[in-house]
Amino acid sequence: MDLTPRPESQAPKRRRWMPIIILSLVGVGGVVIVTQFLSSAIDYYCNVDEVGVRSGCDTTNRLRVQGTVEQGSLAKLNNTTNFTLVFNGKSLDVKYSGDPGGVFQECVSVVAHGRLVNGKLESNRIEVKHSNEYEAKNKDRLEESGSAACSQVQG
Repeated sequence: MDLTPRPESQAPKRRRWMPIIILSLVGVGGVVIVTQFLSSAIDYYCNVDEVGVRSGCDTTNRLRVQGTVEQGSLAKLNNTTNFTLVFNGKSLDVKYSGDPGGVFQECVSVVAHGRLVNGKLESNRIEVKHSNEYEAKNKDRLEESGSAACSQVQG
């Protein structure tokens, strides 16, 4: 039995670059997804009356602002929807890029996502709080926001 080592191959060893490239791309993709998730998760939730007053609700942060669409304030021009949110006696003008559609209308409670620019919330997302279940569970909150009085005027 011959136990002498085999001669080393003269050809240089080739690395397999494809698995390294694929793993690198997967890692970069994961970092991008986590970063996007975390940046949307740190939007500060504020009522209209807390904007500029409560910590975290200042003009440097991305905000989620809750309020009621003021009656008579809704205006649509080209691909922009302008309206005023009110809550607890305070108001905030909102500029939404697009048409919120769905059940969005005056006198409904909404949450607008965006940034304050020159005292106006430039929003890129609107959530409408419209269900009867929400209204039944949060009657005090709706009365405080002003939407209950608004809906009585309509009815």
